[in-house]
Amino acid sequence: MKILELKVEGFRSLRSESWAPGDLNVLIGPNAGGKSNVLRVLELLSTASRGGLGKLVQQEGGMDSLLWDGQVDQIQFKVKTSPADPARDPERDALTYHLILSRLGRTSDYRIEFEQLANYCRVEKQIESQPFKLIERQVSRGVLFDENEHSLVAPEASIPDAETMLSLVSGPFIQNRHLTTYQKELSSWKIYQDFHTHREAPIRSPQVTRAETQVNPDGQNLVSVLHSLYTSDRDFKNEINTAMKAAFGDDFEELVFPPAADQRIQLRVRWKSLKREQSAADLSDGTLRFLFLLAVLANPSPPALIAIDEPETGLHPSMLPIVAEYAQDASSRCQIILTTHSPELLDAFGDMEPTTTVVERHDGETKLRVLAGDELRYWMNQYTLGDLYRSRELEAMQ
Repeated sequence: MKILELKVEGFRSLRSESWAPGDLNVLIGPNAGGKSNVLRVLELLSTASRGGLGKLVQQEGGMDSLLWDGQVDQIQFKVKTSPADPARDPERDALTYHLILSRLGRTSDYRIEFEQLANYCRVEKQIESQPFKLIERQVSRGVLFDENEHSLVAPEASIPDAETMLSLVSGPFIQNRHLTTYQKELSSWKIYQDFHTHREAPIRSPQVTRAETQVNPDGQNLVSVLHSLYTSDRDFKNEINTAMKAAFGDDFEELVFPPAADQRIQLRVRWKSLKREQSAADLSDGTLRFLFLLAVLANPSPPALIAIDEPETGLHPSMLPIVAEYAQDASSRCQIILTTHSPELLDAFGDMEPTTTVVERHDGETKLRVLAGDELRYWMNQYTLGDLYRSRELEAMQ
């Protein structure tokens, strides 16, 4: 399930903007342009689908902090996605999720004013104003629809003002597989913005043994994920070993996970030139970040969408072609979104030609501009993306 079009109104610096991403995306632009706000939109939508929207809004400082320049009273999100089933037609079976949050008076509280999940492209539904609906909600009145459009009206008291109906449909009694699949896919999105590797970070300490296959947004369960996949999936182990040897040479041998006290495991790296394995506590920030990126991008069963803020942070430029290659490969299994300030990372994509979006502020508003067409192809025949970024030609293209 991939984003075909994303529309946002009234959220932070995104006053009114739309974006049509591809499979592999790179967001570029100056500091304070709004790249992080695009990732926050994705984080908010995913959180809204699984529950916890109220807590996230509170963590962000309340509605007052989220509304564009304090001049609007509503935030609108509309995301059109392809179906989760690849056998279905991407356009005809596309679903559009529309969510409106309204500020309550002059407070920082909010309520969900409108929510709808619908298909606007069904052949039998020629009139756009009457889509094939799965969810429709106006304030506290909510309706679910089964696959034959039979409606089930939810009691008003059963719908929290600050949480979506979509977050309530994951139970076994919902008789609409399209609805439950959509909720599962949207809630799976992983947005990586804060991966800490400082000396006291939990990632450097032994972790409780448990089966985990997805790296959390903060990355602090990386050891558990590496242990689960590296020791059970031969292909994943080969991918990690190949990438580590490409980055560090033949001196790298393998990852090992010796037991520690209280049902915990450790991450260690075995080098051919050393008798003693190197523990996670002693690994450089760059090595940990590289392993984090590999665990996310080489995952054999990735979430529907992966977004990573500035993956080049802490990495030597020689590692960036490896990251670009793994991002390209991952984009065949899920949608990839990367933000970057690194010409070297852009260079590393070579002939891959990711969907490149310039993110800039004009008059206090973030504008998203996908670079495409004859002009981009003309320049790409003579220069790399990194060359164009250094010369600021990318930002100048219309």
